[in-house]
Amino acid sequence: MIVAAAAYGFSKRETKEYTATASLVFNTSPLSQQIAGLPSAGVSSSDLLSQEASNVELVRSGGVAAKTASLLGHGLTEGKVADSLSVTGQGESGIVVVSATSTSPVLAAAIVNTYAGQFVKEQQSSQLHYYRSALAIVHKQLAALSRQERAGGVGVELQNRAQTLSLLSELREGNVKAAVEAAVPTAPSSPKTSRNVALGIVLGLLIGLGLAFVLERLDRRIRGSEDLETIYRLPLLGAIPASAALARSARVKRGRGAVLSPAEAEAFSLIRAHLRFFNIDRDLRTVIIASPAPGDGKTTVARHLAEAAAKLGSRVLLLEVDLRHPTLAQQFDIQSGQGLADVLIGALPMAEAARAIPLEGSPDNGAKGRTLDVLSAGPVLPPNPAELLESHAMDTLLEWAKSAYDFVVIDTPPLAAVSDAFPLLTKVDGVVIVGWVGRSRRDTAEQLHQVLAGSGAPLLGVIANGSRSPGGYAYVGDGKSSPAVASIDGGSSSEGLVPTAKA
Repeated sequence: MIVAAAAYGFSKRETKEYTATASLVFNTSPLSQQIAGLPSAGVSSSDLLSQEASNVELVRSGGVAAKTASLLGHGLTEGKVADSLSVTGQGESGIVVVSATSTSPVLAAAIVNTYAGQFVKEQQSSQLHYYRSALAIVHKQLAALSRQERAGGVGVELQNRAQTLSLLSELREGNVKAAVEAAVPTAPSSPKTSRNVALGIVLGLLIGLGLAFVLERLDRRIRGSEDLETIYRLPLLGAIPASAALARSARVKRGRGAVLSPAEAEAFSLIRAHLRFFNIDRDLRTVIIASPAPGDGKTTVARHLAEAAAKLGSRVLLLEVDLRHPTLAQQFDIQSGQGLADVLIGALPMAEAARAIPLEGSPDNGAKGRTLDVLSAGPVLPPNPAELLESHAMDTLLEWAKSAYDFVVIDTPPLAAVSDAFPLLTKVDGVVIVGWVGRSRRDTAEQLHQVLAGSGAPLLGVIANGSRSPGGYAYVGDGKSSPAVASIDGGSSSEGLVPTAKA
């Protein structure tokens, strides 16, 4: 559209020009042979084409342009007249088309008609001179004959030729004449706005397709849930819709509007159901929610997945093992000064570490009165998080959590950023990878897949975060039309949720 609009604007600003056209016809009969009394032989096609090229060059050459400029005036010069002219042949017909282009339609017609007229006059004058010169030669030849020779065959032939030349001299006929005079053009020949706009549309489409192809090749973002499935070679456990409520839940404290709509909550209930359905042959008690890079929303997914399981009546522990950028204490407004780091160094008993968080909801969904146990990382960040997570104390904590809870959801640091959580991948019942559609980079995901493929980790599936397609969640809606307004994200400031649109 930009190129088409530019073509339209350029055409409107360009000065209008008018083209007038006249036609000249050349006599292709071998007149010289007839005058000489020779039989007229057929002319081949190649000879006609050669004659046409000669005729075109003959019209272009000579001093006709200078005479035309002198006759017309209007500030015309020989160069201007020559630049305005276009001379083309018409195949084997002997017709030569002469066109003149000018900003004035009247001047364009005047130039081409004057030029064609002057050219015809010059050719007639040249032909007349030729006839008269030939007639003088014939008369000289006749004068050299005796009276008896004049009565003979040679004399009679020379006399006939003299009569023909005399007649042609009187007729003043040349080998070229004006076939069609140029009329004053009524419409400009340039610019052709409709043609330019059409070419602009075609050119714009080609440029647009080329740019789209280049951007597609350069854009390394994951574009859809099918990309996640292809890269990790895992089934899709669920697609989290873009949501303002989910965005707020990762930024505000508990009790300030973090309640999800039924459609948004159902997305996490479906993921919980898919985990149980896809893995019916194994007992899933400890599940890691991981992502390749910060900002993919794994913390928010882990939190709401744990809440969805707790609302069904299960005893659920949400365990934060991100000892570098913890955020759960802020999200749940946990004021305690102790957390996972204190448990791992032996400063706090396991049974006293978790905090029971009341679940928000209504008696209709059964969430009223139920709680979710949360064990945050703690306010003091240890200098050796990787060593703590690989310690025997961490193994003991996982075993205790398996025995004390029905379901343990573990929020880890990004796997492609730090190596802290890798020792835990083979100590849990399952690993779920979260990717943010439209933001996560394909190369980072591919790198993580290569690492996980040889790690022996029990990979369960992928979750597409920030989906713009409502999918089946629209069926569960609360009766309101609420288009998706923000992609979800969880975790630290590098994983904060930022709404991408307004409702």
